[in-house]
Amino acid sequence: MDSTSTPLRPWSRAVVKVGSALVAPDGVPSDVHLGAIARFVVESRAAGREVVVVSSGAVAAGRAALGGGRPRTIPEKQALAAVGQPRLMGHWGRFLDAPTAQVLLTHDDLVHRDRFLNARNTLAELLGRGVVPVVNENDTVAVDELKVGDNDNLAAHVAVLAEADLLVILTDVDGLFDADPRTTGSARLVPVVDRVDAGVHAFAGGAGTDAGTGGMRTKLQAAEKATSRGIDTVLVNGTDAARLGALAEGALHGTLFRALDPPLPAKKHWLLHATPVAGRLVVDAGAADAVCRRGASLLAPGVVAVAGDFGRGEPVEVADEAGRVLARGIVRYAAHELVRVRGRQSGELEAVLGYAGPSAVVHRDDLALLETPDPDG
Repeated sequence: MDSTSTPLRPWSRAVVKVGSALVAPDGVPSDVHLGAIARFVVESRAAGREVVVVSSGAVAAGRAALGGGRPRTIPEKQALAAVGQPRLMGHWGRFLDAPTAQVLLTHDDLVHRDRFLNARNTLAELLGRGVVPVVNENDTVAVDELKVGDNDNLAAHVAVLAEADLLVILTDVDGLFDADPRTTGSARLVPVVDRVDAGVHAFAGGAGTDAGTGGMRTKLQAAEKATSRGIDTVLVNGTDAARLGALAEGALHGTLFRALDPPLPAKKHWLLHATPVAGRLVVDAGAADAVCRRGASLLAPGVVAVAGDFGRGEPVEVADEAGRVLARGIVRYAAHELVRVRGRQSGELEAVLGYAGPSAVVHRDDLALLETPDPDG
């Protein structure tokens, strides 16, 4: 372990993501790394902190129990996850010196506000009772079209859900590098990232080990989600017990992604990171400028095209005529209504529709910005 370290800000609640490369380094669940990881959790709890674990490895555990190769179909993966999940929980239960609880989440638990709040309340109750929640995606019912897909992004969602102040992503590399250290000898560790932007995303390579579904790309996505909500995020080599011991003492040997200050409000964070869009509104240059630079609502005269079959109250993306996505928002008209009133002045809407609709297509309070339009086009 190198001698340089980055101090962490004091934290009281963390989400710790443990990937398949640590749970099942050879394709089957193993104790080789979990002892040191569990020790970090135990020491953190002994210091009065709360920890939620997001653990991969259910499918690997199921495959180890039943034999055979990698699952090729969704039902095969779902069956292996169903067999493997209790074995994975048993694995964690042997190491954590505390009551543990299995929490299986789906994409819908994060997207629908009432289910989101129910899940948040459950986590809060478990933590209040001194329980360590062990979270995974419910792969026994999830399908590709309606799932989070990887546990890096799931961990970021859980960090927001649990109102954590630290997200720890444990992996089998030392942190974020400015190039792939497996192929580039001159690659340098990036100790601190102040903002996850396009330049930082350019550092990301492809998927890492065969055991997991993620790579550096998904870890950066997770860091962007968490930091934008005000949650410090760290990337640490979970195969190194010394690094985990230092982390428990507040010293990071890895990469720190600093929380944004101020963070995104909860509603706008939800719009940007948790909701799938149901359609797209293309707007002219004047509307793009009004929405992105002046904080205005989107009105019908600025809408030049409508794509998708969405209803009132569904999330849509707002793009300029060059195809750049500028924002996401909750639309106040259904797609078939907007097709009729796009480009129309506000005073014309009632005559066109036969009833008085809202003045704003997307109100500014329901808009979350992604990009500012280029004034030079």
